[in-house]
Amino acid sequence: MLQSKTFVKKTKRGKILKVVREHYLREDIYSGSPLDPECDPASFKLSPDAQRYIVLDTNVALHQMDFLEHAAVTDVVVPAIVLEEVRARNQSVFQRLKALTASDFKRFYVFANENHKDTYVKQDPGESPNDRNDRAIRRAAEWYSQRMPGKPILLLTDDAGNRTKAIEAGVEAMSCAAYARLREDVPELSDLVSAGLATQAEQREVGGGAGPKKKRRVFEDHKPLSEVTAGIKAGRYHQGTLRVSRFNPWEGYIACQSVEQEILLSGRGALNRAMDGDVVAVELLLEEQWRGPSAHLPTQAELDAADASEGEEEVLGEDGGAHIAQVDPGEHYPGVAGAAGGDDTSAARQPTGRVVGIIKRSWRTRGYCGSLQPPRVPGASHGPGTASVLVCPVERRYPFVRITTRQAATLSDKRIVVAIDAWDTDSLYPTGHYVRTLGAIGDKETETEVLLLENDINTAPFTPAVHACVPPLPWALGEAEAADPARADLRHLPVCSVDPPGCKDIDDALHVRRLAGGNLELGRRIDMLPKPLTEDICSLRSGVDRLAFSAIWEVTPDAQILSTRFTKSIIRSREALTYAEAQARIDDERLTDDVSCNLREMNRLAKILRARRSERGALSLASPEVKFEIDTETHDPLDVGMYQLRDTNQMVEEMMLLANCSVAEATLGAFPACSLLRRHPTPAPRQFEPLLRAAAAAGFAIDASSSKTLAASLDGAVRASDPYFNKLVRIMATRCMTQAVYFNSGELSVPEYHHYGLAAPLYTHFTSPIRRYADVVVHRVLMAALGLAPLPGSMRDRPRVADTVDNLNVRHKNAQLAGRASVELHTLIFFRGRTVVADARVTRVMRVRANGLLVFVPKYGIEGPVHLDDADRAGKEGVSSSAPAAVDSAPGAVPRFVYDEEKQTVSREDGGVAYTIFDTCAVTISVEETAGNRRVLALRLTDRAQLPDGERMG
Repeated sequence: MLQSKTFVKKTKRGKILKVVREHYLREDIYSGSPLDPECDPASFKLSPDAQRYIVLDTNVALHQMDFLEHAAVTDVVVPAIVLEEVRARNQSVFQRLKALTASDFKRFYVFANENHKDTYVKQDPGESPNDRNDRAIRRAAEWYSQRMPGKPILLLTDDAGNRTKAIEAGVEAMSCAAYARLREDVPELSDLVSAGLATQAEQREVGGGAGPKKKRRVFEDHKPLSEVTAGIKAGRYHQGTLRVSRFNPWEGYIACQSVEQEILLSGRGALNRAMDGDVVAVELLLEEQWRGPSAHLPTQAELDAADASEGEEEVLGEDGGAHIAQVDPGEHYPGVAGAAGGDDTSAARQPTGRVVGIIKRSWRTRGYCGSLQPPRVPGASHGPGTASVLVCPVERRYPFVRITTRQAATLSDKRIVVAIDAWDTDSLYPTGHYVRTLGAIGDKETETEVLLLENDINTAPFTPAVHACVPPLPWALGEAEAADPARADLRHLPVCSVDPPGCKDIDDALHVRRLAGGNLELGRRIDMLPKPLTEDICSLRSGVDRLAFSAIWEVTPDAQILSTRFTKSIIRSREALTYAEAQARIDDERLTDDVSCNLREMNRLAKILRARRSERGALSLASPEVKFEIDTETHDPLDVGMYQLRDTNQMVEEMMLLANCSVAEATLGAFPACSLLRRHPTPAPRQFEPLLRAAAAAGFAIDASSSKTLAASLDGAVRASDPYFNKLVRIMATRCMTQAVYFNSGELSVPEYHHYGLAAPLYTHFTSPIRRYADVVVHRVLMAALGLAPLPGSMRDRPRVADTVDNLNVRHKNAQLAGRASVELHTLIFFRGRTVVADARVTRVMRVRANGLLVFVPKYGIEGPVHLDDADRAGKEGVSSSAPAAVDSAPGAVPRFVYDEEKQTVSREDGGVAYTIFDTCAVTISVEETAGNRRVLALRLTDRAQLPDGERMG
């Protein structure tokens, strides 16, 4: 049977075309059920023993995936029109739905309703596409009811109008919330129902009568998208991505091209329900209302008080009635409800605005980790039955989330995952739903899973299909590889690897040898991702043959590069050394074996290369890296300290940089329009302001006009009496940098390729293919450049390459954040149950605020806030940021402090204490539990003499 589908579309050039397509309808489209006598057994998917078959509606597929993924929801018919609509509207949800249809356990069957002559429906005149699709879904449910009259068929839809029409047509229909109540055998199913508008309306109906009491408006309405778009074009509004401060959850910033400086958003009213990562439209306030970032460092007491007063506490009683109490958080901290917490001195002012619209929400489909807010009454516990409770996210930048659950008592000591569904103007926080339980609060495995999920690190095991591609172990070099004429046999060379202790994924190895003419041959091997690959087959272990990709240079004795070549190779590493072992070999002149001599020669060449890079303006920066000594049985940290860098670290780094720069030149020369490169954008002058201000307060002038002048300034920032001072300045400089990013060479102009930090015109990542996918892509492009393999077709597909590059940048950043979070977790575990005094000789003030300090403890790599009032009583009213006010000398009064931003000092008005940036101080370090079951490192100013000798460390 032949039908025609007619529609119009807009071309890339703006023309409107009418398209007519033939649409073939068939009778041999199967239902997927053994109960259908006409169904081909090869198509069986639905269970004949299922209590009912569920037909899925599009709105449920789009908004109730957590519900659908529960093990109790099985035997579901997915009309093809639903799959098509979901694919067009949300790719992330589409992939999750596809995974359900591929699962044998879940039994989700895709029914080709659009191709069956009995279920295809034509769009009626005046009927919207959405209404036509709803009618097609109802028709599919009717067809199943007629085909299998003995099996209950349920249309699952949260659209009240669709339910009504289905019931009128004789098809049973329910919302997800109603179906969850029906499934009394699975009480937790109700928790997974997304609290969308339709569900909330139904809950009001079930609650009976008037429903929840009317609540006052807390936030302004967001402007419609059409008005926002017009306002941006007219210059009234400004678009950007919101970043919320780590130290002040009520302060955010957006950067946009239309305003030179970042726009400050101060107070919850200004944020107007926007969350970190949202793309927002901002309206600038009048210039006299502009202010600077808050000079006030929120105390833990203020943060906890604001958390405890996050507003409504709504409890649904057993009768379904709602009882609401609402507290204004502004009474605890002026910045919460809308009063600005910023600095209004003219020198500190910057453009200040308020959010008027959300252009794109960044709400995570994977959810947010958190725990239930404990009951306000001490000693009380969450009771039985359905309750509306607050979930406190582990990341303070995000707001509390209200969920409805029957498991409140069970979940009270657990880390859980919740998803956000809506945020209304009359609620201080968004509404969401429970997704899953991770484990007990404080358990190391649970907290590790939390940090991985928070940073979107996929820990799912590799699929059987992936493992099928991996050669079985034990692996050995085959005759075909050994005889490959394109692969150089370098097993006779004195190759060695230098890596951190315990490294299993050895991804590079080095060699150097003297050539007949007096020049040197310098080489770096890069192997070609399941554990058998990373820890065995592709790991360049010593004493075994391995396949590699070699970058080989002929250089003069003073490290001038004469030629470069790349080749597939076979190597046998002589030694697998740690950085310390390699350094010991270099330092011990009595060792004259090939490996030791080669290490000395490579180290000499590396120092020349490093000096040459410095002359070009390459920056030598620093970061507070730490290392842990781990118990082999419990895997808990036994000790923590700063990571020690040796000459061998810099030697390996120089070889890596040389290889990466050389490969960038080779791939770009062969494929100028589709090479994967890495660039480091030049920081904007305003990004250096914290560094310039801090250095000036210490008596040093920093010239940040170019990387070369900055490098020279950093080299000159030295105090003879303070050997650690220069490293502190370099750490500050590191924090002024922009993020280096991957890019496709065809998307930018050549000057934009520049890597600011390395002072290199071209750079890429080639040296870690068993740890970074970017390096795998670069290996493939280099193979094509050498004529060893064709260029992958995907590299010529610019939109696809753009997607790959975007994903690489996101994943790279997520991995960095997860690494830092892991360090924080292990640091918390190390300090749990102990109080430590950090040495006053090395603990440093890194930033000065109006009522406190941000200090850095080098021994532990810890940086955190310290409040000048140890009792955490210093409220904002006790701080002066300009001229001194009268000293409050009443007994027990809150101390008052004077903050000088230009000189970077804060001092008590009575002259009792004063701190300047880079000062030393002594702090105690301990672990405290704050509101919302967050565990934080608490740093407090102290005197070493206050603690017993056994508790003094550092």
